[in-house]
Amino acid sequence: MANYTGVHILGNSPMSVRFDSPANVWQDFFVEDFTGDFDLTKGEVWLNTAHQGALPRVAADEAREAISWKLHPWEMTTERFGSVPSRLRRILGRLIGAPAEEVILANSSSYGLHLLANGYPWRSGDEVLLVRDDFPSTILPWLGLERRGVSVRQIRPRGAVIGVEDLARNISPATRVFCTTWVHSFTGYAVDEGLLGSICRDRGVAFVLNASQGLGARPLDLSGMNVDALTCVGFKWLCGPYGTGFCWIRPALRESLEYNQAYWLAMQDADDLGTERELTIRKDLGARRYDIFGTANFFNFKAWTASLEYLLERGIDRVAGHDNHLVSRFLDGLDRRRFDLLSPRTGSSRSTLILVSHKDRDRNVAIHRTLKESGIFAALRRGTIRFSPHLYNTEGEIDRTLEMLSRI
Repeated sequence: MANYTGVHILGNSPMSVRFDSPANVWQDFFVEDFTGDFDLTKGEVWLNTAHQGALPRVAADEAREAISWKLHPWEMTTERFGSVPSRLRRILGRLIGAPAEEVILANSSSYGLHLLANGYPWRSGDEVLLVRDDFPSTILPWLGLERRGVSVRQIRPRGAVIGVEDLARNISPATRVFCTTWVHSFTGYAVDEGLLGSICRDRGVAFVLNASQGLGARPLDLSGMNVDALTCVGFKWLCGPYGTGFCWIRPALRESLEYNQAYWLAMQDADDLGTERELTIRKDLGARRYDIFGTANFFNFKAWTASLEYLLERGIDRVAGHDNHLVSRFLDGLDRRRFDLLSPRTGSSRSTLILVSHKDRDRNVAIHRTLKESGIFAALRRGTIRFSPHLYNTEGEIDRTLEMLSRI
């Protein structure tokens, strides 16, 4: 399991970063200025990446080129048509430390969860474990299994998120799958994915992780993790357009799925049209068999690929260090006499989601509205205020937000 509670600069370059635990030393990080790479220049402060990440300029350029292809259809060559999904698959493989051919292209985190829920070879009496109060997209795909004789049980954790003891105590001989989120949208707590995965591996349970609120703000390498399936959106911390996402399923689990899907452009190339004699379902496609339909989605996938390349060129470690420095600055400056911090202050469970509440909780709605009217955008979730800074935010924006909170 990787740890994200501290960062040091190696040498004089902010590009060389290592993560340590347990010391909380984010304040030692040299904050870089990425603002020129984005178009957030009108005075607004976007602190709601957990809802939508801003699109980098390079991605907007790619989107404009994609529009040009559609304006002038002769520019949509066979090579360009095929390069859109293949380029995206390669960069996603680099991002998560998995072979490109194991990446499944999607439009959301829900897509991969539905593949698993509807394709797993269930038997009557099997059980799925979920976490009560998890994000709806992590829960809903499994609930329909109950009519097939599959028990869906939601664990009520003793803490903000599920711990190892909670999981170990609840796994039964009938448990086949455990699914949870990496970073909880409503609390800001991150789970210990390493220990949860080890428990699942030891008990023969498939571990499914929704990484939508973590990937892009913290590094991840599947090659060293006991995760059987990973699903993620592309439009939050990965700064892609809405309607993007992907999933990865461990090959042995993927090959066990019983899911009826035969997208024609996965089965053949457009150039094959008119040459086939008898259509058959290919058995050699691997993960590509389960791609979302319309994989040459150049309006979305071309721009998202550019966003991913941008993030990887700068380094996810650098981005994580920058983001967590901003989190520390916010937490250090928060007036605890007036506001309660509901998300972690330190430790490996801390993420880049900050949840706070005024001591008088009934004031949160009005505070959120006042922030928005002043050009500071956060989220209101279950009656609390959530801030989620990313690489395009600055220390000055954090200070401006804290100043506003001190006067509300």
